[in-house]
Amino acid sequence: MTTAVKNQILAPVQEFINKPKRLLIDGDWIEPVEQGGFTTIDPATGNVICEVPHGTHHDIDRAVAAARRAFDHGPWSRMRPNQREKLLWRVGDLIEAKADVFAQLESIDNGKPASIARRSDVARTADLFRYYAGWATKLEGSTVDVSMPRVTEGEFHAFTLREAIGVCGQIIPWNFPLLMAAFKLAPALAAGNTVVLKPAEQTPLTALLLGEVFCEAGMPPGVVNIVTGFGDAGAALAAHDHVDKVAFTGSTEVGKKIVDAARGNLKKVSLELGGKSPNIVFADADFETAVEGSVNAWLSNQGQACVAGTRLYVEDAIFEEFMRAVAERVSKVKIAPGLDPASEMGPLVSQEQLDRVTGYLEQGLADGARALTGGRRRGEQGYFLEPTVLVDVRPDFSVVREEIFGPVVVAMPFSAADGIDAIADVANDTDYGLAAGVWTRNISTAHRLARRIKAGSIWVNQYNASDFALPFGGYKQSGWGRELGTDGIHLYTQVKAVNIAL
Repeated sequence: MTTAVKNQILAPVQEFINKPKRLLIDGDWIEPVEQGGFTTIDPATGNVICEVPHGTHHDIDRAVAAARRAFDHGPWSRMRPNQREKLLWRVGDLIEAKADVFAQLESIDNGKPASIARRSDVARTADLFRYYAGWATKLEGSTVDVSMPRVTEGEFHAFTLREAIGVCGQIIPWNFPLLMAAFKLAPALAAGNTVVLKPAEQTPLTALLLGEVFCEAGMPPGVVNIVTGFGDAGAALAAHDHVDKVAFTGSTEVGKKIVDAARGNLKKVSLELGGKSPNIVFADADFETAVEGSVNAWLSNQGQACVAGTRLYVEDAIFEEFMRAVAERVSKVKIAPGLDPASEMGPLVSQEQLDRVTGYLEQGLADGARALTGGRRRGEQGYFLEPTVLVDVRPDFSVVREEIFGPVVVAMPFSAADGIDAIADVANDTDYGLAAGVWTRNISTAHRLARRIKAGSIWVNQYNASDFALPFGGYKQSGWGRELGTDGIHLYTQVKAVNIAL
């Protein structure tokens, strides 16, 4: 790392970086079976941060065995619900106490601005553990007054139980490493499951620090196990016969491989996958609010967000003026390393991702798109890219149809005279269905369009203002199931019917 950046690193962060890393299995920090490691890279510099263990299928086997013992014979699933509640609340408190450390580590490993990571990713992670801590004491069944034919006279008492599924394999992405870990760990643990977590190889550090938090909080051995490694470790986890459920967040392409791997024992599967979300701005919208919100919709997290509103549809009457305002706003974004307090946008996560995004830009321009602003790499060090606004695009362009996962938006005009159904058809012209935005002062237009767009989250006059009580997931190839809220608990529980002849 450069000296300027190194001088800004907090002492606890540097201490964590410097110490040897191990796998968390059965409550102990241990070396991988094959004694190998791999490096994780600072995307702001391209320099090595540190080395982490290269876990393989051997380590997945050990972690699953530990999780199996902890669920079948250990204290976790038999622990009183209020005990689980207190422990998860303690996890949230510890994360909050270490907020600056988590934020810097996330920034160094992922590239996002540390200031944003602290007030968003880390703060939300702490709150999410507290939210699901409360659910531990609220898992309820119901009584049922049955009406079945009776061969003999008698009475029956029928009821349902909501129970933990068992051992859960969880595979998380590199764009929100800490928060996505919490999305999966918190509800699974609240429901009484045990977990094997496999973080993305690009961003393993906050997962390992989170493992230390679990140990400090007093989590029983084997309840949370963390194996760092590559795709082969994730594949072994998804296919493991002693795993009862697998949850994955990542690309649609890999999600399909997860489904194939899970077929062996027909384990339960939940998937949160890609998106190419429409963001629709009507002429009657609050202009300044819509400009700022539409920029954040696709530029947040360097554009590396599955919900990003990367297809921007603007009513033709204001299209030119609106896009000039968007381009002007984007041109003022402060691009800098994540540890720079003034940074609004950091680098992309890796050289591979930078190459992917620039490849899409080159193809889009070759197809006939025009860049109102951006489109170039920024600097020689690190994986920085200028935010890019593309116009003069057609629906068949790859930049319109495929998920780029970078700071790129494609903008197209529409006519309100075509009607709500026609606008919805354009919005739905995608393989994905994760999110959508609508900007209008007409409440009728907002409601009618929200009903017609095929997406799991619809945001009106804002974008990505979400709450833990609301379900999150997608239609079509954006995934299976819903995380967060009550639905998040349902992902990690199953229902048992009990019928007793009295």
